[in-house]
Amino acid sequence: MKRTARSTRTTRGQGMTEYIIIVALIAIGTIGVTTKFGDNVRVLFGMAADATAGASNVANGGSRGNAAGPQTRKTIGTFAQNN
Repeated sequence: MKRTARSTRTTRGQGMTEYIIIVALIAIGTIGVTTKFGDNVRVLFGMAADATAGASNVANGGSRGNAAGPQTRKTIGTFAQNN
């Protein structure tokens, strides 16, 4: 009986470890994709916001997408300097 209880506890711990590894890989992937495609997504959201507002100049990313550029290009170093 003791052997079965120990085996069950080990299996549960193993399952939890696997979930933690999966969540960590998803987080790392999300950070990588955001870093790689962040500017493109920002421009697309700017275009969508301008189109929703009725602006006719949406072909180049719109005014909101271009205005947000300097705000989104921050690193940990620049964040520490500004705060």
